[in-house]
Amino acid sequence: MATTETGGCLCGKVRFTTTGPLREVIFCHCAQCRRQSGLYFAATSIGADHLALQGQENITWFAASDFAKRGFCATCGSILFWKPNAEARYAILAGAFDRPEALHPGYHICTGGRPDFYAISDGLPQYEGDGPGVTTAAG
Repeated sequence: MATTETGGCLCGKVRFTTTGPLREVIFCHCAQCRRQSGLYFAATSIGADHLALQGQENITWFAASDFAKRGFCATCGSILFWKPNAEARYAILAGAFDRPEALHPGYHICTGGRPDFYAISDGLPQYEGDGPGVTTAAG
C-alpha cells in the first residue's frame, strides 16, 4: 500500500500521517504486548521519514526493554507505537488508523507467549519467536 493514511489516539491529542508503503500487520503475542494491551499487538510499520506526528508533546514513551520503547497518549492512554531503539522506524498499532480496513494481515509472532485462553485460527503463518525479518525484545 503506497498511500497516505491518518490516525491517532482516542482523545485526539496525538495524530499521525503516514506516506508511503506500510508493512503488513504483524500480530505479536509476547508477554510485553499482552501486558500492555490486554491481549496482543496488531501493528504495521513504517520508516520514521514517512511518519509525521502531531501532538508529540502528548506522547509518553516507556522503555519496556533495552531493545525498544512503547509510545502511548499521556491523556487517554491509547497505545500507539512500538519503536526499536536501533532502527529508524515505528510500528503503529493497527487500531489507531482512521481506516484500519486499508491494512493487510501478515502473520503472528511470539506465539510461544500466547495464553491458552484463546486460539489463533485465522490461517495466517505463525512463528514461535520472531518472524521473518522481524526482531523483537522477546526474540
